[in-house]
Amino acid sequence: MGDRIEDLRDWDARIYERVQEYGLDCFPQEFELCDHNDMIGYMAYSGMPSHYPHWSYGKGFERTKTMYDHGVSGLPYEMVINSNPALAYLMADNSFCLKILTIAHVYGHNDFFKNNFTFGETSPEYTISRFKTHADRVRDYVEDPSIGAAKVEYVLDAAHALAFQCRRNLSVRKIPRDEMVGRKFEESLPRRDPHGSIHKKPEHTPPDLHRVPLEPEEDILLFIRDTNPYLEDWARDLMTIVHEATQYFIPQIETKIMNEGWASYWHYNIMSNLDTPEDMRIEFIVHHNQVLRPHPGGLNPYHIGFRIWKSIYESIEGDEPPDHRRKTAGRDALYATREIDRDSSFIRRFLTKDLARELGLFEFKARRGEYVVSEVADEEGWEAIRSTLIRSVGTGSIPVIRVSDADHEGDRSLLLEHEFDGRELSLEQAEKALMYCHRLWGRRVVLGTVLAGKSTELAYGEDGFTTKRQS
Repeated sequence: MGDRIEDLRDWDARIYERVQEYGLDCFPQEFELCDHNDMIGYMAYSGMPSHYPHWSYGKGFERTKTMYDHGVSGLPYEMVINSNPALAYLMADNSFCLKILTIAHVYGHNDFFKNNFTFGETSPEYTISRFKTHADRVRDYVEDPSIGAAKVEYVLDAAHALAFQCRRNLSVRKIPRDEMVGRKFEESLPRRDPHGSIHKKPEHTPPDLHRVPLEPEEDILLFIRDTNPYLEDWARDLMTIVHEATQYFIPQIETKIMNEGWASYWHYNIMSNLDTPEDMRIEFIVHHNQVLRPHPGGLNPYHIGFRIWKSIYESIEGDEPPDHRRKTAGRDALYATREIDRDSSFIRRFLTKDLARELGLFEFKARRGEYVVSEVADEEGWEAIRSTLIRSVGTGSIPVIRVSDADHEGDRSLLLEHEFDGRELSLEQAEKALMYCHRLWGRRVVLGTVLAGKSTELAYGEDGFTTKRQS
């Protein structure tokens, strides 16, 4: 095994030379070899070497292990943590060639984490220590005789249910309250009338500055934490911990296609330009094709991302024989895109009609209990397919719900508003989410949405779940 480790270090050094030649900009990289049990444990903890205790992680471990043991599903070749230095886990059971491919793939992720704008607020230098501190704090509450495991899980269950009802774009500055007050006051002022000397002066109605929140608030968990006076300090801290952990994962969710495609694009280029033995080259091609193969009836983010990145480079390079200038321009286009886009804008900008057709994209819907193809990538349908894909990537599949009023109907009921975009809420999931929101708020919670074309109020209070549709 010692020689094997030295061989991996030697190939890592060769790969890193290519990384530098291509101009990739990475954090220092560390690798850890692990067996399948360790990998399943890291998967249960979302890749973290340390995480706070919760029953859902144990359930996730047992489910993944059972499926792996019975051959129902495999395990990832690697997991990479957005940290500085970056940490990646390699499966010790994989072949030597697959480990080499994975190392090249990891450097692609590393570069993406460091340079894509969505990760700009994640403070990667504190990632591992932050999660370890979270774990220590939660364990302290569990071991505290006045709190205990049952109360901790009672709050964590609710916090997990609401965790992704938050701001999606972390790079957009959240407006402080004093600035909101000034803006509300300015909006209430009558517009300047150039003929004011001959017109009646309009009345000025001052804004309601006592309303909480002043403007709709997306961070539901933080809003409840900061405005419910009956929460205990330890419960507030648990909600903070869940929120901070969620902020770490939001950028990864928002860039899944870009990130996996980027890592695949660079592992392909790096491995294709390494002086590898013939048998290793053949095995690499087999593994690469397995990673990028299309998924019938679904989308493979590795496949979609790889093809889009490849098309961006080739669109700059052109059909003529490549020269240094074209190669440089192509790479500059790749690096600029990697820095400023997320999946939704990436697909909107670069998924063309020709590429959608080459990828064989189509859209299907359920009708009368059967699935039928509703759109294909032809002259008329490809844009509809692209629009549907944009709405479903990243956090686009998570409904946008905002806090509208913390004193609805004057009884401290919490009013939430669903930003209806044509997709109706699942009543079953809405009921559970409102139940958990009620648990943390302590009063009735009302959600305004649209069902069957009619404005509808969903509510959860002491009497349970109710619906009220407007006529």
